[in-house]
Amino acid sequence: MKNTQIQKELKRFGENLRRERTARKITQEKLAELAQLNVRTVQKIEAGQTNILITTAKRIQKAIGCPWESLLGR
Repeated sequence: MKNTQIQKELKRFGENLRRERTARKITQEKLAELAQLNVRTVQKIEAGQTNILITTAKRIQKAIGCPWESLLGR
């Protein structure tokens, strides 16, 4: 996968995460607490500025309680 494709996927994941998080009225701070992450890490993920491990993505998914398809789709 080309680097630009990876960047697009990270940006899409971040946008989906922000949409799901705000729909559930969860702050970035609360998500960070629930997923055991640093708030700055959550900010970078939502901005598509950092690559994340699948284990981190899973912790985020569990913390906000949405299906995988909601974070990976669109």
